Amino acid sequence: MGTGALRRCATAMLEAIGERRWGYPPRLMAPAVAQLGPVGALRWFAWNMPRYERTIRNLGEVRTHLLCLAISLVNDCEYCTHAYAYALELAYLDNHGRLFPLGARTIGALRGLPPAVIRHSLVEATQRAGLHVDARWLDRTIEMTVTADRRPTDPDDVRIAHLVRMFSRLNAIAIAGRITPDEAPTRLNKDQALKMRYLTMRGGAT
Repeated sequence: MGTGALRRCATAMLEAIGERRWGYPPRLMAPAVAQLGPVGALRWFAWNMPRYERTIRNLGEVRTHLLCLAISLVNDCEYCTHAYAYALELAYLDNHGRLFPLGARTIGALRGLPPAVIRHSLVEATQRAGLHVDARWLDRTIEMTVTADRRPTDPDDVRIAHLVRMFSRLNAIAIAGRITPDEAPTRLNKDQALKMRYLTMRGGAT
């Protein structure tokens, strides 16, 4: 099998995983295969996705998506910022029955701003959302994103450090590939009733 065929096969496999889990084939997969190589991309996702899914099970979707969003904002990644802002909003609505205080457009405007500004805006929003414990997680996540020393210092740090490494790589792939925004990488993306409810509520929000 030639290189082109290997790339198409690897891309199709990764897109099929996204389709099965989230209801759409992520645009990120083809650039990931192009940049990491077919075998490298498959190996990278096989290593990172199970750890990511364990983090979701342990921290919950709201907190996990919030941390992924913070990393992507600091790294100035439009693709992942849009995807994880949407995933966060769906998870928060599903869990709490109301909208997250910041909408996708306001969140997107934070992209590329100084980390201190991003931290202040997200911490303020999480406190307004009643997610007071998440301020500490945001602080540590942003700190580890901007520093060269990402060695964990406690058990929670192990999960944060993995998210920072994983999403810094995904952010770099998306930025280099100039990918246009996609859907939400969450099981809730397949919940059409929840998405319609979100659109109706967000459309009426000021």
